[in-house]
Amino acid sequence: MAFNDTFRFGSHAIIFNSEGNVLLLKRTYGNKGWSLPGGSVEPGETIHQALFRECREELGVDVEDAVLTGVYYHSIVNTQAAIFRCSIPQDAKIILSSEHSEHKWFPLSELSEIQRIRVTDTLNFQGHVASRAF
Repeated sequence: MAFNDTFRFGSHAIIFNSEGNVLLLKRTYGNKGWSLPGGSVEPGETIHQALFRECREELGVDVEDAVLTGVYYHSIVNTQAAIFRCSIPQDAKIILSSEHSEHKWFPLSELSEIQRIRVTDTLNFQGHVASRAF
């Protein structure tokens, strides 16, 4: 990689509800699709600091029990994504930022292929961080 190349790194949370569904947020920008809470690591931040900051900004809730379960390279957008299994308090009230228009709990069967792989890696996590490229 050359010095002036553009490359991004992000931290994202996989949060399950009591039924085993995954929290996704609908973006108000770009393709306006559904994505995991989280975002870009800022200069000087660790992946954990970025995860906590981004989730606080996007959900209005602090995530807890963050465990790194996978790191994934996405060739289409030239980015690495650190994926953490997290939780939020059961009675937490989600307050979205302007970056998202709604949130929804999705069953595994309704996730995109890449989301399903990342969630399955998280569900199967036994101490070895997954690493994949898409």
